[in-house]
Amino acid sequence: MKEKIEQALFEVRPYIEYYEELKKRVEEIASTTDEEGLFIKLLEEEIKKSEEPFKTDLRIFLQKFTSFL
Repeated sequence: MKEKIEQALFEVRPYIEYYEELKKRVEEIASTTDEEGLFIKLLEEEIKKSEEPFKTDLRIFLQKFTSFL
């Protein structure tokens, strides 16, 4: 899963406003689970809690990550 996260982060970087914050938050979430389904669920919960424009950054990342499944 780590490789998928790194690949998704690499591919979305040009479209992300707060890349460093996104990377940090995604890595924090990933450190809590190795299961992709739970990782996606936790990301969706983070999106609900976040405010724009970071919310959009998370959505872009999630869309790219799930395209690899």
